[in-house]
Amino acid sequence: MPRVLSRLPARLAAAAVIAVVAVGFAIASSVSAARQNASLTIYSGRDERLVKPIMDRFSQETGIELKVRYASSVSLANALIEEGSRSPADVFWATEPGTLGLVAARGLLARLPATIVGKVPSRFSTPSRRWVGTSARSRALVYNTQALAPSELPSSVWELTRPRWKGKLGIAPTNGSFQAFLRATIYLHGEDRVRDWLRGLKANEVKLFPNNTSIVQAVGRGDILLGLVNHYYLYNVLAETPGLPIRNAWFRPGDPGNLVLAAGVGIVAATRQPALAQRFVQFLLSRWAQRYIARGPGLAEYPLVKGVNPRSGLPPLKEIAGPKYNLGRLAADLPLAVKLLLEEGFLA
Repeated sequence: MPRVLSRLPARLAAAAVIAVVAVGFAIASSVSAARQNASLTIYSGRDERLVKPIMDRFSQETGIELKVRYASSVSLANALIEEGSRSPADVFWATEPGTLGLVAARGLLARLPATIVGKVPSRFSTPSRRWVGTSARSRALVYNTQALAPSELPSSVWELTRPRWKGKLGIAPTNGSFQAFLRATIYLHGEDRVRDWLRGLKANEVKLFPNNTSIVQAVGRGDILLGLVNHYYLYNVLAETPGLPIRNAWFRPGDPGNLVLAAGVGIVAATRQPALAQRFVQFLLSRWAQRYIARGPGLAEYPLVKGVNPRSGLPPLKEIAGPKYNLGRLAADLPLAVKLLLEEGFLA
């Protein structure tokens, strides 16, 4: 007991100790209550089935409740733009950088600390630090292995308009990653060539699907033989339906069909809880979250943090020879891509 208490009468000393203990319990209870009451609102363009375990783990480790709004990245970006400074969102986790760029261009995403952005390669962020990549994914060609040998596959996306592939190809024109691929291709090869390509696909009776998952499933059933998708959907589908005759392939080096994209996250500028929002972003770049994104059940995205290996069997990210394209341009190139899709009848 401190000397000052030792000089007090026994009853007073005991009372003082009880008071100190009571204050300690009060402080602990206050901290515990604050922790229990803490919450974040996450706008997630990521599929709930894929990322809910990450959300749950974060809440378990921190005691922070997550209120998650799941929708397409495009619709969430539009919601953030419409809501402006009144948005209830704290964090925007998107499937690709274009939607993040759209929101950032309107001043609606906060600048991230360099310590957070510095955890990933510079190609998966921007100098403005308004968003940071959480995983990488490559565009790829999924094909039916019972119907096609690797030697029979097209070497470029441009070849998909050939008569051989009539009625055998699937795409998802409403999908954000397909639109990102189209945006990059317009920038690299020009509007006229991409318009001709879209018209060639339509003449070739390309099949339209609502998302990548349904394309991969259709290839597995043999309804179509080829599909333009993100590489990891193959693993998602195989986790639910093992044994399907499907495999990914890539086009020749530099082809726009090999575009490497990233899912990314940004902190909403209107948040009233920037410290908690940063904690969530840091968690997405933690070793546990990066391992889960890379090797969790049915998952096969590329981790971006050093020291975390991708799923076995994937080609190393550095070996995927995609086109040279700055992901920071996606937001600026979006309107033209959507315009072409609307004009050519791929979007309603």
